[in-house]
Amino acid sequence: MLLFFVKQGGYSITEVFTGYNNGMKSLLIRLTHGLFTQDVTAEERPLVQEWLEKKMLILEEGKYQFSSRYRGGIIASVQSTGAYLQSVGESVRDHFIDTAYLNGAKAGDLVIVQRLLGKRGGPSAKVVVLVGRSETFSVGLLSHHNGELTLRDIRTSQPIPLSLLDLPHTREGSVYQINNQTNTISAYLGDMSDPKVDEKIVLALYNKHDDFDPEVIAMAQSFPKEVDASLYPHRRDLRHLPFCTIDPVTAKDYDDAICYVPQTHTLYVAIADVSAYVLPFGAIDAEAIYRSFSIYLPHRSIPMLPRILSETLCSLQPLVDRLAYTFELSLDPQTLEVIQSDVYESIIHSHRRFTYEEIDLFLGGNLHASNDKEQRVLDYIPQLNDLTTQLKTQRMEKGYTFRSSELEMQLDEAQNILTTEFALETPSHALIEDCMLLANKAAASMYERGVFRIHEPPSAMKLQSLTTELASIGIFVEFQGSIKETITAIQVEAQKRELVSEVDTLIIRAQMQARYAPYNTGHFGLGFERYTHFTSPIRRYSDLIVHRLLKAIKAGDTEEGSYVLRNIESLCTSISEKEREASDIEIRFQERKFARWAATVIGQEFNARIVQTEDAIRAEVHDVIIGAKVTLTDHFGLGLFEDIRLKIESVDLATAKITGSFVEKIDKENDNV
Repeated sequence: MLLFFVKQGGYSITEVFTGYNNGMKSLLIRLTHGLFTQDVTAEERPLVQEWLEKKMLILEEGKYQFSSRYRGGIIASVQSTGAYLQSVGESVRDHFIDTAYLNGAKAGDLVIVQRLLGKRGGPSAKVVVLVGRSETFSVGLLSHHNGELTLRDIRTSQPIPLSLLDLPHTREGSVYQINNQTNTISAYLGDMSDPKVDEKIVLALYNKHDDFDPEVIAMAQSFPKEVDASLYPHRRDLRHLPFCTIDPVTAKDYDDAICYVPQTHTLYVAIADVSAYVLPFGAIDAEAIYRSFSIYLPHRSIPMLPRILSETLCSLQPLVDRLAYTFELSLDPQTLEVIQSDVYESIIHSHRRFTYEEIDLFLGGNLHASNDKEQRVLDYIPQLNDLTTQLKTQRMEKGYTFRSSELEMQLDEAQNILTTEFALETPSHALIEDCMLLANKAAASMYERGVFRIHEPPSAMKLQSLTTELASIGIFVEFQGSIKETITAIQVEAQKRELVSEVDTLIIRAQMQARYAPYNTGHFGLGFERYTHFTSPIRRYSDLIVHRLLKAIKAGDTEEGSYVLRNIESLCTSISEKEREASDIEIRFQERKFARWAATVIGQEFNARIVQTEDAIRAEVHDVIIGAKVTLTDHFGLGLFEDIRLKIESVDLATAKITGSFVEKIDKENDNV
């Protein structure tokens, strides 16, 4: 850690230059909710002590916390007169910061502010500590600008103040990761002409990496390569049950297995028992917290856990014994309500690994069992499919089905696009989804404070904005008495216009973003009063925490339960942000691949659909390649979701921006896109 001290208005403004800005945000969140003395890391201790001496913190009952006059947060809503503080870790009214009191802080920066008391108007404050810059890392590209070779930020196109003498490679097209806190080169990523540099760019922006430290690998390799059931006499032995996994054909980590016993209407949802291997305080756990999520790119994944665990020992592979944490759910055959549930540590032996496509073939009468083990599984699949179909119908009475299009992309060995297509939900997807939803709901019912997956209803302002957007495409729906009835009416109108996924995308944008929280407020989209994530601990840290909490509750271990919950507020905030990072990486990678494709077809024409009309006109290609977003240079009064013909005019590989021109409108009756 590198510290710089600048005297400003009587306070020592401390700029914390660290490679992990998320760590500093986590520190501010924990200080907002209360940070136990034993949880302060060696790296954080000097800062905490400094802030305590300056009376920005108080120490009571073994916890550090911001004193009432100080807040930690992010500089947001910057205007000519000043900015606002977006507090971290709590929902409080934002404080206004006059320009004179920003003390060098810019939009997105992490800061500590002192509240200004006695001033008229809304709450106001001044920056006293600049904790970290908004973007810890950036990516620079060496390119000619005004006749000179210059290193420029690929996101802003602004020059990066580094001498070319500092660069290991000075040829045009060289790409570097830049540490913005120290203004130094972190890594040479490659050349912009190489399609494989796209992956390195999107990972470098968030400082993500695939490799694990030797200590983490060594710990992962220390476990026995096989599960010896005799070593686990306390676990319930479920190896006699015909479990199976159902996953995408490309999947390598199998989090969940299912088994249904129609005679007793009992559903078993077995989840990989990651908590048996990843213990608190260990090196694997520390790395898992930092990553929080696996990242899935079209050609590979960047796992949360070492692959020896995620793809082997923890993964519920077929025909081998595996440790699981299993929900046993008994359902009422008439009401479909769970009338009894139990969760316990178990050992299972999956009979078969199925793909979604195989189960769909079976449900369509086009696949048959090839041995007795497969037959035992396939015997219950039709009845389980009937059950989950009824569960979904029941769920839709309160919840929603939003059919926004999820894009699937296939790459060749050089990491260029081969094909793209929109994924379709099939009966096999729905079957697995409702099994997992039952287990997630059952887990959420077992505690009042922990990790909940919450989703607030859309605000009145967002609903009004949605109404305006819909009116622009000829959909006029008045409020129907409830949000549920109104959205259903909108979807009916969208169906008539063959704009189902497009309108559902607008509805999703009008909603709040689902997130993790320590207290339950319900899940609007699913229509559930209580919900959490329990079923994917291999790829989501949230689920691992839920497993630890449930085990403590089941064991009656209040001390362990209190430990799991000790920093739960800051953890929920942190993993929510890491989830958004993982999603952003996946989206930005696809954008770069589309730009690579577009660069090979400049001057060619394609069918497309207008998907944005505000700020800039953007169209989405629906042709030999599907999903590429193109910014149009000429508008011609184009409306939202109109089908057009466009020409690719230019591509900027650095920013992944594709520019095109309007050619003509397409008559839907004669040429559907």
